[in-house]
Amino acid sequence: MFDLLHLKALVAVAQTGTFEKAANALSVTQSAVSQRIKALEDRLGAPVLVRGQPCMATDIGARLIRHAQDVALMESVTLRDIGQSAERPTVRIALNADSLATWVLPAFASVDDMLFDIVIDDQDHSADWLRTGGVAAAICSRAAPVHGCDVYTLGGLDYLATASSAFVERYFPDGLTEAGLRAAPSLTFNAKDRLQADFVQREIGKRIALPVHHIASTEAFVSACCLGLGWGLNPISLVLDHVEAGELVVLSPEPLSTPLFWQVSRLVSEPLAPLTQAIKAQARANFSQS
Repeated sequence: MFDLLHLKALVAVAQTGTFEKAANALSVTQSAVSQRIKALEDRLGAPVLVRGQPCMATDIGARLIRHAQDVALMESVTLRDIGQSAERPTVRIALNADSLATWVLPAFASVDDMLFDIVIDDQDHSADWLRTGGVAAAICSRAAPVHGCDVYTLGGLDYLATASSAFVERYFPDGLTEAGLRAAPSLTFNAKDRLQADFVQREIGKRIALPVHHIASTEAFVSACCLGLGWGLNPISLVLDHVEAGELVVLSPEPLSTPLFWQVSRLVSEPLAPLTQAIKAQARANFSQS
């Protein structure tokens, strides 16, 4: 068993970034926080924090933080079951930025007895956070369950490739051609984002090198398309109004659908059941269910 005071000290330092702020949050001295972290590291024989500005959890420290959050979650449910008051537990979840910007927030808002610590990662990689124990649940594109997890099919998040009319006239006057795609700046969220490459392969039958602007923001992605900075795949719900207003042109009438799944650790699947139901309900309301 880990000492809960030691774990709480680790969580506080990781969340606040400094030992001083962690001490204030826990209403103890900075020396007490340092002693608890040292005791934890002595027991493990490995560091749990990278000391810096700010302090950050190591891989081992991140796993212990998840353990502490799981314990707090199960404890809060037990306390409520026996009629006792309990602090809201923090639940760490990995998901893609487009889900956060388009459909998932109402599901979180419907569960008012939890606090959420959201990790943003590409849907093709968010399951890795589950595999390493960094999160309790994830929205991902992986259909096969991560070891120790339950998986639920959510449906397909549909995207449209769009660009401004001036951009289309300049680069795609004859439609989507290989020459035009090689010349036209594209947008990508980050190095993990494969949507634009997948779209190009679907349209012309092969992958090609694309000129790329890296823009790690769902909302800025849409704005960049409207301004003619580049072309990109955007969730349909975010671009329909722009298309109807003539600010954006659809490059292909066929949406590109990204399948999404909700994976949750079985260790906390019962206390997270209300959240799971809320996630599934929002998916039914927003996604294609093919």
